[in-house]
Amino acid sequence: MNCPFCNATETKVIDSRLMQDGFSVKRRRKCEACEKRFNTFEKFEISMPMVIKSDGRREEYNRKKILSGIEKACQKRPISTIQIDRIIENIEKSILELNDKEVSSLSIGELVMGYLRNLDPVAYVRFASVYKQFQDVEEFLKDLKDNENTNKTSEGTSSVKQ
Repeated sequence: MNCPFCNATETKVIDSRLMQDGFSVKRRRKCEACEKRFNTFEKFEISMPMVIKSDGRREEYNRKKILSGIEKACQKRPISTIQIDRIIENIEKSILELNDKEVSSLSIGELVMGYLRNLDPVAYVRFASVYKQFQDVEEFLKDLKDNENTNKTSEGTSSVKQ
């Protein structure tokens, strides 16, 4: 590891800590030449399964696509970026726990809707309205009613909190 101050190649790790996300390590380092200290972050590289789209195409997993969809659904809602990051981390852990080389985009969408349903009903409805591609108002209203009944039975059991 090169020192960012003097570019020396001899640095010493003073302390290492696993970050809260469980996927990265923070290392406190000291340069042997100039004796300045600095931090480095190492992120584990985990290969995610391929995503099977609804039309049968396969593409690489793309965290940014999930993030974009969730951010649009949560726009102008009282949901922090930390909560959104946790949702994505939980979704990725769920995908990895399947231990499959491929996962359907439908499964990913269902996971997203499950977390949004527990977090914020408006964000859930926004995401579901795009994801489920409702054909008419009756379908939309039926889903809303089903969601309301689900929320009444699981009230107070939100799994994604700050």
